[in-house]
Amino acid sequence: MYLRTLLIALVLGIVAILAFQNWNVFMTRATLSVGFTTVEAPLGLLLLGIIALLTVMFLVYIVYLQSSMLVESRRQTRELQAQRELAENAEASRFHQLRTAVESVLREQNEQTREFKNTVLARLEELERDLHSTVEQSGNSIATYLGEIEDRFERAAGRNK
Repeated sequence: MYLRTLLIALVLGIVAILAFQNWNVFMTRATLSVGFTTVEAPLGLLLLGIIALLTVMFLVYIVYLQSSMLVESRRQTRELQAQRELAENAEASRFHQLRTAVESVLREQNEQTREFKNTVLARLEELERDLHSTVEQSGNSIATYLGEIEDRFERAAGRNK
């Protein structure tokens, strides 16, 4: 952009110097044909005016291009910002979903652990009761056997007397 501006300024400077040095020639009247009529006017001044008009038109065009590029750049920046926000929101949503899923799995595992613990404790209590019952039955059986043996000894001792 800087080089283009410098080149335009250089060309305009050369034209201005040329016009200043040859001002008398520029102001010399000549008969000009405009298509449907003829006009007597200074040809150099007319050409200088056309160059000035073209320069103004190109400057307006350049300003228009730069402003439209600036507007387009701002629009794209807004779109990029909106897309960035959408991406951040989507990422946050995915993290939230992941967190929810992990919490759900942990709750399930805790519930399964609790159920397993309760099942194991219930089974241990049942086994303990069965063991106490078996020990009590064994104790009763042994007491019965000892009672029978004692009775036999007493009977045998009573027969021997």
